[in-house]
Amino acid sequence: MEKFLARLLLAALLVLIYIVWTGSTDGSDVAVMSAAALLVSAFFSKSRRMPRITPVKVAWSIAYVFYLFVAIIKANFDVASRIVRRKIPLNPGIVSVRTRLTSPLGRIVLANSITLTPGTLSVEMKGDILYVHWIDVATTDREEATEEIVAGFEKYLEVIFG
Repeated sequence: MEKFLARLLLAALLVLIYIVWTGSTDGSDVAVMSAAALLVSAFFSKSRRMPRITPVKVAWSIAYVFYLFVAIIKANFDVASRIVRRKIPLNPGIVSVRTRLTSPLGRIVLANSITLTPGTLSVEMKGDILYVHWIDVATTDREEATEEIVAGFEKYLEVIFG
């Protein structure tokens, strides 16, 4: 019964995200999305791996979406400002950063969030070390690079995923 409820909750969350993202409340759209969400939650979720959903985690998730949005906008302006300059200031390279996240799902979200931010690209993860291609390597020191690239994301993801 607990697995069924977890999958039903996941499907409802997916439908809610769809409605918010598309703005569509048309009955046929919601019905098709509901069926698809039920299939996805039935075939691709395991309740033991799903993070426990609490009001605190939901609030931090909402805050994280806003944090990520702002980080993406800032990075877009940074990359755009580099493009319009006469001499493009680049110092590309791959740096290693360490994550405190222990959850595999949390680490995946972190790597994807870094990749969504223009100017950075997650290349590989080995244990708690993430290799990131950075458009302008400000430091090769692992702790400083971690603070610059990862720390802001981790603040939220630690609460959400543990």
